[in-house]
Amino acid sequence: MELPLESVPNFSEGRDGATIDALAEALGEHADLLDVHADVDHHRSVFTLVGTEEELAESLLAGIACAKERIDLRRHEGAHPRIGAADVVPLVPLRPEDMPRAQNAANTIARRIAEELELPVFLYGTLGGGVGPAHFRRGGPEGLQRRISSGELRPDFGPKQLHPGAGGVLVGARGPLIAFNVNLRSADVDVARAVAKTVREADGGFSGVRALGLDLPAAGLVQVSMNVEDWEAAALHEIVSRVVEEASRRGAEVVGSELVGLMPAGAAAAAAGSALHIEGFD
Repeated sequence: MELPLESVPNFSEGRDGATIDALAEALGEHADLLDVHADVDHHRSVFTLVGTEEELAESLLAGIACAKERIDLRRHEGAHPRIGAADVVPLVPLRPEDMPRAQNAANTIARRIAEELELPVFLYGTLGGGVGPAHFRRGGPEGLQRRISSGELRPDFGPKQLHPGAGGVLVGARGPLIAFNVNLRSADVDVARAVAKTVREADGGFSGVRALGLDLPAAGLVQVSMNVEDWEAAALHEIVSRVVEEASRRGAEVVGSELVGLMPAGAAAAAAGSALHIEGFD
């Protein structure tokens, strides 16, 4: 039996309930909407949906059209980096052998976004030469436009000018990942940044882990915000344990954690097996 594909689009709106509801309605009209996660400090919402390639294409086009109409980046301030109202649109296979389906679907959707919504689209990950979203987000929309104008970058599809209010869209295909945040009680965002550095792969931390230190002014906390791109190579409970240890060394207390969207059940099973000391638990 052919499994559905998953998509986890991230939109640059986490505060206006009417807009978040409108996005959910648009995305859920053609595909199955499984989860909505909105964050005030990040000023961002993450939607999880599944469907066939055709269902996801119609769903995502409707959602991005809604975002283009309702979100204006010129008035946007949030902790999370972004380059678009519909900032990043990944297509995710539920099993590795379906990656070609996800890649084909991502290419089709990217082309349609450019043609039907007239937004510039940048491919990332396996479709974009291996670069990640951070490569495009450096300097925000203004920095990205300067790099386009200088010839350093060019959209894979669509106009060479970012839309004034909606910016551009990042589209890719990737495996399942876990978006997971750990909140710290500290007045110094540099503490969160230092802890993030100890766990991310780029600085010698866990394999497949990307991490940022962010300030959460509404919550009065700071945050280690992570994407765990290979949950089998880097166990979530071990990453959290390291964050707790490194935060404590810097005088900060872990006050809670947050799962953004959904995660593979295997990651939860591994954590339960470790916490309960069940030998050979699978």
